[in-house]
Amino acid sequence: MGSVGPGGEEPFPGLEDSSVDATVLRMLLGGQLRRMREAVGITPEHAGYEIRASRSKISRLENGRVKLKSRDVTDLLTLYGVTDEDTRTKFLELVRQSNAADWWRKYSDILPDWFETYVGLEAAAATIRSFEVQFVHGLFQTEDYARAVTRLRKAAPDDEVERRVALRLKRQELLGRPNPPNIWSVMDEAVLRRAVGGAAVMRAQFQHLIEVADLPHVTLQVVPFSRGVHAGESGSFTVLRFEERGLPDVVYIEQLTGATYLDQRSDVEHYLAVVDELSSVALTPAGTTRFIEQVARET
Repeated sequence: MGSVGPGGEEPFPGLEDSSVDATVLRMLLGGQLRRMREAVGITPEHAGYEIRASRSKISRLENGRVKLKSRDVTDLLTLYGVTDEDTRTKFLELVRQSNAADWWRKYSDILPDWFETYVGLEAAAATIRSFEVQFVHGLFQTEDYARAVTRLRKAAPDDEVERRVALRLKRQELLGRPNPPNIWSVMDEAVLRRAVGGAAVMRAQFQHLIEVADLPHVTLQVVPFSRGVHAGESGSFTVLRFEERGLPDVVYIEQLTGATYLDQRSDVEHYLAVVDELSSVALTPAGTTRFIEQVARET
């Protein structure tokens, strides 16, 4: 883009096309701020002090987990020795673009911050790999199944339940977009055997899974009980991968009242190895479809 950063590098790697999704843009900008900070040897604690924030705030900012404030970014650019006005202007314009309203903003009253981050990552991912032990993956749930799961997880008024269900169904629209992500989902047999919402709801859910499995960008596999114990004993997780240069893969692990995001290479490689192992012991996609049909007949 013309100007260079304090270390002589291109200041906006991966941002040649600034039309990328706002979530991705925040991650790219945060990553560049981290590289700028490290290039001049400034600690996260020092950077946090300069913008009246904590070390953890700097970490969330550099990982793209929070929105960037123009005042904070202006102060950080000055601290990191970025004085070229053209570079600063372009960076701040990208910051403005990164704060554009996403479609899920209308659900902000029911969407916790920790899950809002995931929705953004999911929408921007090029590849989604997951392992499920409790419920059908949210991208594949029918409306009635999603409603039953929502009622299990949180006691809430009917209107809030319906908004949560609507949010889940809205997320599923990425399956039909022009360039959908490749989704590879492995599930434990317990997901199919656990009755959620009653027999009729489960039969409809099974049929939906069979239809989803026919999509060219979706791979479904089941690990049957007959395969014994497996590498997924720690529970459900999702690995998200992105096309943009400079973005790390992210592992998402959800808990009852929060979530963990891992992007250290060693952590990501461990979870990728686990999902690879699970895929190797699971039924083939064709075998999975036959297995789901069998379970449906038994329901």
